Amino acid sequence: MDLARELAQLLAPDRVLARRIDRIAHANDASVYRLVPRVVVQPVSVEEVRALFRFSRSHRIPLTFRAAGTSLSGQAVTNGILVVVSRHWREVRVEDGGKRVRVQPGVIGSVVNQHLRRHGTKIGPDPASINACMMGGILANNSSGMCCGVEQNAYRTLVSMSFVLPDGLALDTSEPGAAGKLAREAPGLTAGLSELRSRIEANEALRNLISAKYRLKNTMGYSLNAFLDFSEPLEILSHLMIGSEGTLGFIAEAVLHTVPDYPLKYTGLLFFPDVPQACAAIAALRDSGARALELMDRASLRSIEDKPGVPRRIRELPAEAAAILVEYQCRTDGELARAQENCRKLLPTLPLVESPTFTDDPDRQAALWRVRKGLIPSVGATRQRGTSCIMEDVVFPPGRLATGVAELQELFARFGYDDAIIFGHAKDGNLHFVLTQTFQDPAEVARYDGFMRALASLVAVRHGGALKAEHGTGRNMAPFVALEWGEDAHEIMRDLKRLIDPDGLLNPGVILNDNPQAHITDLKSLQIIEPEVDQCIECGFCEHLCPSRDLTLTPRQRIIVRREMARLREHDPRSPELAELEADFTYDGIETCAADGLCATACPVGIDTGALVKRLRRQSQSALRHEIARLVADRFAFVEGAARGSLRAAGLLRAVLGRFSPLPDLPPAASARLPRTPRSSATAVYFPSCVSRMLGPQNSGEAPLTTLLTEVSGRADLSLWIPEDAPGHCCGLPFSSKGLDQAYTVAINRTVEALDAWSEQGKLPIVLDSSPCAYTLKQSGPDLAPRNRGRLERLRILDSIEFAHDEVLPRLPPRRLRGKVVLHPVCSVHKMNLTGKLLRLAEAYAGTAEVPVSAGCCGFAGDRGFWHPELTFAALRVEAAEVAAGTYAGYFSSSRTCEIGLARATGRPYRHIWHLLDEATRGDRDSADAAVGQARS
Repeated sequence: MDLARELAQLLAPDRVLARRIDRIAHANDASVYRLVPRVVVQPVSVEEVRALFRFSRSHRIPLTFRAAGTSLSGQAVTNGILVVVSRHWREVRVEDGGKRVRVQPGVIGSVVNQHLRRHGTKIGPDPASINACMMGGILANNSSGMCCGVEQNAYRTLVSMSFVLPDGLALDTSEPGAAGKLAREAPGLTAGLSELRSRIEANEALRNLISAKYRLKNTMGYSLNAFLDFSEPLEILSHLMIGSEGTLGFIAEAVLHTVPDYPLKYTGLLFFPDVPQACAAIAALRDSGARALELMDRASLRSIEDKPGVPRRIRELPAEAAAILVEYQCRTDGELARAQENCRKLLPTLPLVESPTFTDDPDRQAALWRVRKGLIPSVGATRQRGTSCIMEDVVFPPGRLATGVAELQELFARFGYDDAIIFGHAKDGNLHFVLTQTFQDPAEVARYDGFMRALASLVAVRHGGALKAEHGTGRNMAPFVALEWGEDAHEIMRDLKRLIDPDGLLNPGVILNDNPQAHITDLKSLQIIEPEVDQCIECGFCEHLCPSRDLTLTPRQRIIVRREMARLREHDPRSPELAELEADFTYDGIETCAADGLCATACPVGIDTGALVKRLRRQSQSALRHEIARLVADRFAFVEGAARGSLRAAGLLRAVLGRFSPLPDLPPAASARLPRTPRSSATAVYFPSCVSRMLGPQNSGEAPLTTLLTEVSGRADLSLWIPEDAPGHCCGLPFSSKGLDQAYTVAINRTVEALDAWSEQGKLPIVLDSSPCAYTLKQSGPDLAPRNRGRLERLRILDSIEFAHDEVLPRLPPRRLRGKVVLHPVCSVHKMNLTGKLLRLAEAYAGTAEVPVSAGCCGFAGDRGFWHPELTFAALRVEAAEVAAGTYAGYFSSSRTCEIGLARATGRPYRHIWHLLDEATRGDRDSADAAVGQARS
């Protein structure tokens, strides 16, 4: 059977992915399991999902749904049909003034919270992965988090749900008559749910067990508490869907109650002599009003004690010490004052190793949270090459937490996990632990098997806890569901699965699995690959920032494919499978990577997948091309002139040939003459980027950016000097992005030497008008010759946003223009932490300013957008729709090439932020308003 061809009759062919590279890219999630799907599909509607269910039943092929694929327990892998909803199910709608929110499964949790922020609310679940995980996973796993507890998870905050069952029945619980529809169209299901409820009601021991289990965090097995909390079959069914891990149906939409987003916080780090004494303090801290209590054992503290920004005193703690990160969260100043007073009264009664320090300063609070959030990266970054990073979460009854930690540490020692660390949400008795493990040989697999069985016995049998608190059961705990729940509850769960999915085709093997070895079956081994990315733990945190995520591959997928290529190369370097992957990877993995480095900002271990792509581009370049590029860098002034001439010629050719021109739509050429500026009175050196020197203004008659910077600065009594020999110098970014390292090295060293001379050895600051160039220069130290590293260190390099915010704005009082403007912070602005300054700058000179919730990398990537415009349009698809839905007086950014991409993808006239400064400070207010009116039109 040609599976892809048949599925293409149900879905558009471009949403049926059957190439080897697509299937390999989706074979892994964040867990230690790997299954290669037969095909990957991307439905866009409930009707297409129903068609997929019919196809699955007709052909007896398993079906698995995936949102972000950040599952740590193996819920999102399959050797059947993988249904990916992350590209097309991203709608969010705030309702009832922020008291409720309607979400689809492909929207990221933090994006939902961004929509809710203006209302002072957020969703209840607050998993640590909220910046990457999607609502489909949050709902299907009943995720919680640091403050959520059992009161504010998805189960407790659910208002209504739209879902599709394996037989194709689609229900919206908010619709009048939905309960009657279920009874009419699925009488057997309705009766079966009622019968299961009656069995539980008649079994007192089981009722008591369920009630006790759900007083704790618990995602082990199905949500049997639904049978006790509700009596109507529809309500039971919709709440069973929460935490069902995609094994009972597809959640198409959900409406959730929101919870307060507390604006005021009071945070501190407490050190105790040992874990038992730390655990003994938890009840008092909880009763004092603390909302977050994060326990860290000594091993976890030791793993991060040498990291930058970590308090030095951590290194001096006793060998058995433990810590609790405490945070009070409040709505009003009065609440905050009471919390501070409660804390002050409590602290003297605690057995602390040293005096604690609490703070309400956001920067210091962020530093304390970095201690806690740095634990997973610390283990992931130092693990042995080829090993997997495993994170599990268990729950002990609060009174048994201290004993549970001690016995868990003993298990680590017994099974040789010397690098394991323990931390977690102590308020809920919820512990996470991280360990590293290789699955390369049977002995190692046996070690892991023995540990998991001992863990199950310790937590579920000895202490009556839960083997899964918030990550979902998954493949790794499915063999132990009966051990934890007992045979009566296990049989209820099995009957429930048979009732709703009688064919057993929906995500089989997850939650319930007849294979007692399921937790050590289909394990993935991490092949050793290029050092730039070898530390990847495949968590998927990077994916939401990647501009090619909706076009080809994400950073995680690029790494997964590289690992598969390494495996095939080791087995048979001439295999056709390898040749196929290599051929497709050229476009999917290399040509359509923006190499923007944003992925590193979200990666727990700081991996910049763009560095890998640059390596591969470098390897693909011939020696001749490297030499030509080096000559270009060495004679850049000549190249600039030639480029301007070429742009003029290209413009003429396109004017003559129109759409039949073989050239892409290129911008106009800049004037060869730069503004004449005096050196004697200079307060700063202005180094125009080569892009500003080669590309002319977007609109005819508009002043060049070089003119804007010099004139606006002059209005602020700041004199910018453009060196006469600035042409011919470049930061080298156009070369490094293509892997032309020799040329980049020549360019960056020549430029740093010139900057040092122009600035009189650092006496004058240096202003750049392109954010990517400013970032490249600031980060160029490791690439410089030793003599130039010292020169760079004494230079004060300012992006034009910094210069405008710090120097111009205080000297030119705000003269706000009417209307709202929209901003696009480019990747380098994010990496330089200048988004806040960009926003404040725009707000000073416009009525209001906003950054779209979906703003990310534009995908233009220097000049790549000229040759691969599909990358830019894919990267900006959601942002373009968001911008189109608003009414703005202006559109601004800080990189000429990015502005070209933004303008093309959105159809709006994006310009440099200095255009706003110019319009707001030029002449009287009427002329400024007229300028904005022109921009609006």
